[in-house]
Amino acid sequence: MTPQLEAAYRQPHRRYHTLAHVQDCLARLARVEGLAPEERRILELAIWWHDAVYEPLRADNEARSAELALDNLEALGEPSLVRAEVARLILLTAGHEVDSDDRLGAVLVSIDLAILGASPTDYDLYALAIREEYAQVPDPLYRAGRGATLRRFLQRAIFPDPGFAAELDGPARANIERELELLAA
Repeated sequence: MTPQLEAAYRQPHRRYHTLAHVQDCLARLARVEGLAPEERRILELAIWWHDAVYEPLRADNEARSAELALDNLEALGEPSLVRAEVARLILLTAGHEVDSDDRLGAVLVSIDLAILGASPTDYDLYALAIREEYAQVPDPLYRAGRGATLRRFLQRAIFPDPGFAAELDGPARANIERELELLAA
């Protein structure tokens, strides 16, 4: 990890999108089977840089994170094909949708969203941290925006990787439904 990257994840406005999130993602990646060493390395790099730029009110965080990854990885001497694949994967975390034949994309997106299928206690801490990251947004606007985001997850497959889906889809849907009820109250 570069000093610039470490500093980014330690910004004071971050509550969920921190080094702890990156470490959780890396731990989940370590449990994924069937990846070639180069695939695992690319996913590790994508995890490190996927939330490097995080300004809650901006819509281009993933694009800016991908650009930062391209620049940083070039400076670190990574080959252009690795840099391009890392950037492509990071961009997938914007909408969390992947093509059915995109194994690496499915793994990364599923890892990034795994918190949705956490225990109710861990999910509630995550939801609170997200609200804190959006502290400057008035409550009615936050409730509407967060609710719309959560309802979109319920309208599709949340986890594109079959292993993550089998393990986490049920708990994720229950957590999301519970949060939607709280947002509506």
